[in-house]
Amino acid sequence: MKFAIIKEVKSPPDRRVVLSPEACCQLLETYPNTEVVVQPSDIRVFKDEEYRALGISVSEDVSDCDVMLGVKEATIDSLIANKSYFFFSHTIKKQPYNRALLKAILDKNITFYDHETVTDSRGNRLIGFGYYAGIVGAYNAIRAYGLKFGGINLPNADSLKDGKELEEELKKIKVPAIKIVVTGTGKVGTGVKEILEILKIKEVSVNDYLENEFNEPVYVQLDALDYNARKDGQELDKYDFFENPSEYESTFMRFAAVSELYIAAHFYGEGAPYIITHDNTKSDTFNIKVIADISCDIDGPVAPTIRPSTIADPVYGYNPETSQEIDYKDAKAIVVMAVDNLPCELPDNASRGFGNMFLKDVIPAFFNDDKDGVLQRAKMTENGKLTENFKYLQYYVDGKE
Repeated sequence: MKFAIIKEVKSPPDRRVVLSPEACCQLLETYPNTEVVVQPSDIRVFKDEEYRALGISVSEDVSDCDVMLGVKEATIDSLIANKSYFFFSHTIKKQPYNRALLKAILDKNITFYDHETVTDSRGNRLIGFGYYAGIVGAYNAIRAYGLKFGGINLPNADSLKDGKELEEELKKIKVPAIKIVVTGTGKVGTGVKEILEILKIKEVSVNDYLENEFNEPVYVQLDALDYNARKDGQELDKYDFFENPSEYESTFMRFAAVSELYIAAHFYGEGAPYIITHDNTKSDTFNIKVIADISCDIDGPVAPTIRPSTIADPVYGYNPETSQEIDYKDAKAIVVMAVDNLPCELPDNASRGFGNMFLKDVIPAFFNDDKDGVLQRAKMTENGKLTENFKYLQYYVDGKE
């Protein structure tokens, strides 16, 4: 088996990589009959020399490799026919801008695995950058508050070498006595929580958060049923919410009335109630001044997220009166941070963490006959056709929807 670490070619450039130099060495030590070839790149967080120094081959020509490993979408003209590929394709939700890419994958008889479709037998995702999205998203949330109100001076996260430097910057600041509401308790939410704990911000219960005032910054982390309730008043478990989302309505406004900063770290399922609507923001009781939308669903459950922002220009203002964008320094503006590629700001840590997961949960499947079905579940295309689990994409590929 011969693996290729392909160069990232999408614009804006992405410095992350599936396997760090050390991860490549671990792969070769565990499976001695394996080879790894790294395509040279002048943007990758790890330099070509770092791979060469550990005995990893660096070559522009990867045509004799079996499996191509990338992070973001490959370009159509870079795809090599009859190979296997891993990357985030952004096609499983029928994103129109990548229809041609998926069609090309089929036309070139590529066996394709999307990182997003790598799951265990219960459907839980095994690999991803969510934790680091949470880390950087929470950092950017605090930075955005400082940009709006002053008193907090943090540099851009992407100007820092790694997570250690980010932590050192956080230790230099003092967060005022604000209330911070966080939605989401998964990997993204775990990253958010870690940053808030570094800042020594106190976590409080839902009741304390809603009913009490504090002379220090506090936060509450909400699960789905903390801010959604059944319309008929029944109190059932969260599995009922996942199965019957249309039977629920948002109760988030009770948190919006007492919060200054909202960090959205949830996964939004189709059919679930919107968390914040445009009308909500017009209410006299809506108190949130800064929204850090890590989930970044445009024109979705967090209405002020009207577009993604960028690493270079991470915040914009939302005018609740007009539902339009304005200068974030405007007195009317709700500040929105909606960077949609947050882990790119910590490419070293994000790449190392992702590589560890890939080595643990994906690589063994190539050598144990895929005994746990990891590759079979993740495989979107094979022999020029969509696999059974992804046949729902056929009309999308054909341009019929």
